[in-house]
Amino acid sequence: MKKSLLVAALIAGFAGVAQAETSVTLYGIVDAGIGFEQLKGSDEFGDFNAKRTGLLSGGQSANRWGLKGTEDLGQGLQAVFVLENGFDIGTGEATQGGRMFGRQATVGLRSDAWGQLDFGRQTNIASKYLANVVSPFGTDFGLAKAGTTFAAANSVRFDNMVMYQTPNFSGFQFGVGYSFNTSGSQQFKDSNGDEPNTRAWTTGLRYANGPLAAALTYDQLKTAETLPADEAGVSVKAWNLGASYDFEVVKVHAGFGQSRNGWLSPIEFADVDLDDGGYIVDDGLKVNSYTLGLSAPVGANGKVMAAWGMADPRSVEDADKQQVYSLGYTYALSKRTNVYAIGSYVKHFAFQEDLKATQVGVGLRHQF
Repeated sequence: MKKSLLVAALIAGFAGVAQAETSVTLYGIVDAGIGFEQLKGSDEFGDFNAKRTGLLSGGQSANRWGLKGTEDLGQGLQAVFVLENGFDIGTGEATQGGRMFGRQATVGLRSDAWGQLDFGRQTNIASKYLANVVSPFGTDFGLAKAGTTFAAANSVRFDNMVMYQTPNFSGFQFGVGYSFNTSGSQQFKDSNGDEPNTRAWTTGLRYANGPLAAALTYDQLKTAETLPADEAGVSVKAWNLGASYDFEVVKVHAGFGQSRNGWLSPIEFADVDLDDGGYIVDDGLKVNSYTLGLSAPVGANGKVMAAWGMADPRSVEDADKQQVYSLGYTYALSKRTNVYAIGSYVKHFAFQEDLKATQVGVGLRHQF
């Protein structure tokens, strides 16, 4: 009997150690509500007015579920992984082109002493470091998000990426990543030596300490040489700078950036990719981006947010400045559940003179 008790105690002890050294977490966000969306304008075929009212999937945050895990390898080193799926709550279908883990699929190593190294599909540095600095809406809230004005911060995801990020040094952190082919499996060069892969660099520096946060990022994507002549071998570039300061009664956000030779993310409206691609190539295009935003607490659980953003295509004579005006509100029902309201209006959407986009919605978001 004593031996049986001793064995049971040892098994329980070893199980406790294993559980402490290795962990796997299921997490996610479910977000739905009611919304109104409208795209109104005219083109060479005449006037049009497309609108819909109904279920809003991911009005604040895109719906997702994922698995993340760590294993303690000793001496402060950990093996880490993230597998994250995006989905439409209205239909249950996978987003990101139907990929099983389209939001993120990475494995890597992490250490408090030397930082983190990740391999796989993941977001670029601008989306990680810049979006929440230049706008109170960050990467969320549909048209209100920072990515509508700053293409590089529009939750840009690259396949086949290796990324390194330093530890936090007194508020400073540096990151750099390289994608061997931004979308799809990396291809072999053909017999002529032509490069069939679209490759990308992403890098940036951020600072966050006390009320001040700032970020400087740079992204460059070079298109495959095997694409059609007007798109082959073009370097699409973007650099961005932003800062925010929390005065406690109000938090102020501001940013400036430039995009050259294209746009690093798709132009989207109401979950529809208007340009039918992951990026836009336009050799010679020059766009300057500006933004200013405010957020303020309302009572113990509420927050109001407002932002303006402008993307100015300075190199195109017949293109107009895209301007985004957004107002939002969130109220926390608990630590993991909140309700929200959002309204956005875009003038000269996608740089088109007579194209306007509107989004209005209310919803419920739960994090687990």
